[in-house]
Amino acid sequence: MIKILHLSDIHMGSGFSHGRVNPETGLNTRLEDFANSLSKCMDRAISEPVDLVIFGGDAFPDSTPPPFVKEAFARQFSRLVDAQIPTVLLVGNHDQHSQGQGGASLGIYRTLGIPKFIVGDRLDTHRIETRNGPVQVVTLPWLTRSTLMTKSETENLSVGDVNQLLTEKLTIALEGEIRRLDPNIPTVLLAHLMADKASLGAERFLAVGKGFNIPVSMLTRPCFDYVALGHVHKHQNLNASNNPPVIYPGSIERVDFSEEKEDKGFVLVNLQRGKADWEFCTLPVRKFQTIKVNVAEADNPQTELVKAIGKKEITDAVVRLIYQLRSEQLDLIDNAELHALLGAAHSYTIQPELISQLARPRLPELNANNSIDPLDALKTYLASREDLKDVAESMLEAAQGLLGGKEEFVADF
Repeated sequence: MIKILHLSDIHMGSGFSHGRVNPETGLNTRLEDFANSLSKCMDRAISEPVDLVIFGGDAFPDSTPPPFVKEAFARQFSRLVDAQIPTVLLVGNHDQHSQGQGGASLGIYRTLGIPKFIVGDRLDTHRIETRNGPVQVVTLPWLTRSTLMTKSETENLSVGDVNQLLTEKLTIALEGEIRRLDPNIPTVLLAHLMADKASLGAERFLAVGKGFNIPVSMLTRPCFDYVALGHVHKHQNLNASNNPPVIYPGSIERVDFSEEKEDKGFVLVNLQRGKADWEFCTLPVRKFQTIKVNVAEADNPQTELVKAIGKKEITDAVVRLIYQLRSEQLDLIDNAELHALLGAAHSYTIQPELISQLARPRLPELNANNSIDPLDALKTYLASREDLKDVAESMLEAAQGLLGGKEEFVADF
């Protein structure tokens, strides 16, 4: 029996806007949150101890994180080196350069030749000797269109036809790796991708026009005993039969309010040839709390706001207060009192929305008689929509893809 810890989507360095500077360390408190969650993963790996750690990709928000963020990531993973636990670091879309050329943020681990550390930046099969026997790990990093196809192959093809051709090419490439496998050794497929049956959050805004979803049927092969995925931030099992389990562990911390209600954690796996038992282990991450209330019909809107805040547990949480009101009620709001009431939160924002804004009148900038670039039009529209504030950046990236932007399949945060 081989024990594995599977985690993914660390995104170390994300969400600074939801934190503040810790005066004792000089670091953003959200960076400390992410580092603490990763530390708990490492604690469990070492205390078990596990035989192997597999990381499903997206170490950072982008391929060029600042040195202090890379240091926070490396400090935790170096503990696995000291514990002599083999580790596979898969390259996700955020770990690559925008052109998809290599694992820019993780390649240093190969360059340094760190013992028992494998960087999965290409489709390949790795035989790893653990304390409890050998295991095979097939790495399938984030792939771009250019990895599998030339531009000439996609000319005059519809999006659907391109997706079908990409699927066929990936199937052939994966089949080549399967033929190399030793059928007697436990095998893991470690992949960073968007599976077609995944339940999505904010990722759905970024998948449009960026490529294709991988069919789960491509992953549920009898040669794989466990399919370890990364990319989607919500923990889920895509194969109810568990033969094999197809698992997204999700991200280890909440990146933004779209993940407010999601549990965060990692997965422990007991692996043997033909069977994998797994357990999702939750992490005690910082709470995100939305307080949304309509006071437009209230005689005393301030009283209703005070009541709404009092009903929620906000201590040390990341909080947003969203309230709708009429313009003539603005003078009835005591902002100083609201700030005082929210002071127990780790951080907070207050977002008043006027009823006139909620009606969403036609924007003069988008008048049909005006000539405006489609991307500029979307920016103008999103600027008028407070309710889309959290996903505006994601929607803009998706629009860029539709209009001929990056050649990525999909992207998350």
